[in-house]
Amino acid sequence: MSKNKIAVIGGGSAGIMAALRCVLNNDQCLLFPGTGKDKKRSRAFWVSKVENIPGFAHYKKGIEEPNKETLKWIENSPFKENLHLFKNTSISSLKREGNVFFLEDNKGKIHEADYVILCTGVMDVQPQIGGKIEPVFPYANAQIIDYCLRCDGHHTINKNVSIIGHDSGAAWVAIMLKERYNCPEMSILTNGKDSEFSEDTQKLINKYNIKVSSGELVEIIGDTKCSPPLLEGFKLEDGTIHETNFAFVSLGMIVYNKLALDCGAAVDKRGFILTNSKGESNISNLYVAGDLRAGSKKQIYTGWDHAVDSADDINMKIRSNKRLTIS
Repeated sequence: MSKNKIAVIGGGSAGIMAALRCVLNNDQCLLFPGTGKDKKRSRAFWVSKVENIPGFAHYKKGIEEPNKETLKWIENSPFKENLHLFKNTSISSLKREGNVFFLEDNKGKIHEADYVILCTGVMDVQPQIGGKIEPVFPYANAQIIDYCLRCDGHHTINKNVSIIGHDSGAAWVAIMLKERYNCPEMSILTNGKDSEFSEDTQKLINKYNIKVSSGELVEIIGDTKCSPPLLEGFKLEDGTIHETNFAFVSLGMIVYNKLALDCGAAVDKRGFILTNSKGESNISNLYVAGDLRAGSKKQIYTGWDHAVDSADDINMKIRSNKRLTIS
């Protein structure tokens, strides 16, 4: 196998940008975008319209469609030989021996790479409704029950909004949405959990008359047959109906850090991978881009920036090593 191959693991925004930058840097890139099952467990799977990035609002699937266009462009570009795309392939284990990474895929095949850019991302924790997470899916797919106020907070204007969560993070989502969009009614649904609001957030909850309901949510009231689905409220365990037009979930994230941990990468207290400014972890030549990286915004454009920094840093290393071989 030739030297200086870069493995990009993950097919979301960060993964595709990492592959594009590696290819345009004239480096050899192995891209493992994951299986269909992996995609269903990704944050990107829930994203439909992307309106906070210029030029993206027309896409019906604001991550999937432009990613496909990018790969299609590479296939027809002068750099097509630089991309080795392993469709419907995920990486189940990642090990490093000496200066080489060994990647085992879901089919049992072993791949070698000199550098790795991990873009496996995160997934938002789903709320239990009547003991199940499935009732949320039709509304989440339509972005009527949503997860990121930076991406989709503007959808709440002139709507009565509820935040599902019980800690200060959920409180801050409610507070920020109220301050930005002055929603007619704002509430926090703790779904049977004890509230864990800080003193500062509790003061603002009181100041803005944000209602807090501690009852367990047992049913979503709405119509999933119309397009888009209509959210009317939540039924609580005592039979009362909490009316609302829009909801945000703030329950934390599942961090897909297994492959990084396999190699001994350092993480923060939430499980995000610690890196330097270029995305390199404490494991030499193991980089992280996108939502998996610690201490950064979880946004498409942030993931792009991470990916470019990491691919360019790897390219700098490759070019520096080549200089040493020139007499």
